[in-house]
Amino acid sequence: MGDRATRLAGALASAGPDGSPLDGLLVTNLVNVEYLTGFTGTNGACLITAEKRVFLTDFRYAERAAEIEGWEVEIVSGQWLFGLAGRLEGRVGFEDDQVTVRTANELRGAAEGAELVEAGGLVEKLRRVKDADEVEKVAAAAVMTDELYGLLIERGLAGQTEAEVDAWLAGWMREQGAEPSFPPIVASGPNGASPHAEPGPRRIGPGELVTVDMGIKLDGYCSDCTRTFATGTEADLDSLSREIYEVTLRANEAGLAAVKAGAAGDEVDEVARAVIRDAGYGENFGHGLGHGVGLEIHEAPRLGPSSKDELMVGEVVTVEPGIYVSGATGVRIEDMVLTGENGVARTFSSVTKNLLFV
Repeated sequence: MGDRATRLAGALASAGPDGSPLDGLLVTNLVNVEYLTGFTGTNGACLITAEKRVFLTDFRYAERAAEIEGWEVEIVSGQWLFGLAGRLEGRVGFEDDQVTVRTANELRGAAEGAELVEAGGLVEKLRRVKDADEVEKVAAAAVMTDELYGLLIERGLAGQTEAEVDAWLAGWMREQGAEPSFPPIVASGPNGASPHAEPGPRRIGPGELVTVDMGIKLDGYCSDCTRTFATGTEADLDSLSREIYEVTLRANEAGLAAVKAGAAGDEVDEVARAVIRDAGYGENFGHGLGHGVGLEIHEAPRLGPSSKDELMVGEVVTVEPGIYVSGATGVRIEDMVLTGENGVARTFSSVTKNLLFV
């Protein structure tokens, strides 16, 4: 944790608008606070300068805050905003991508003698590259997700409602002491045409595709994996479903082959998107190819048509192309991987991508 704060302090020299220097940074996004300190309460902030590492919270978390190593702990009494403002000096950056305009104005008014400068995204940039401990935490969440997929395959899908499958998935996660990193998606038949379909009362029938998108949050870190299954027998499945599955799988494999340090997010997206477009389904792939995963299920970098994020070694990203045919069916296949210098350094998902009938 201390190394993260040191790297952040080192970035202050050019962290202001147009690369100008800052005297400090006020971090109020609780995910970023957790990243820097390990604190997981509901009220906390960090103030970082070249010399100081101050963690601020209120009385409720005094005992928990005392366990934070490498940080000076201050308990703010009274009105939280004004308590923070009184500790700001010089030119201080704040997370303008997380703070409301009203709060920013109130903070400026209360911070006498300090100049508050928009400086959002600094911690998120550090979070993009995972250290060894973070990679192993992501891996542990992915292993548990793979285990759950194995149990799902054994249990089967046909005859159950989407909501029943969804409840079973989330329940199993909590029984293991984890939680869903996002609400699981179970989309069968025509519901599969909606990328973010919500599981409902539809009963899963034979001879149709079922897309299952789920992840587990374990020890603070998330996993993300999507597989599309078929029900019934091979004779039950129509030719459209077979075709779009095969095309999506080729796009997934092409996208994975394009992941490497130095590649731009739009370039990786285009490699996979071209496979789908060339097969005649370009209009049926309307979302970006992938995103970063870590403390949050969606974080930087982004892989998409407009993304100029340049991939770096040590980033955890998803590759999740899909084809969605309105009123008929849909397919998405997603893997979560670690970016290496010359390609994928590690694939976290081990569930087969061969079309399974379950």
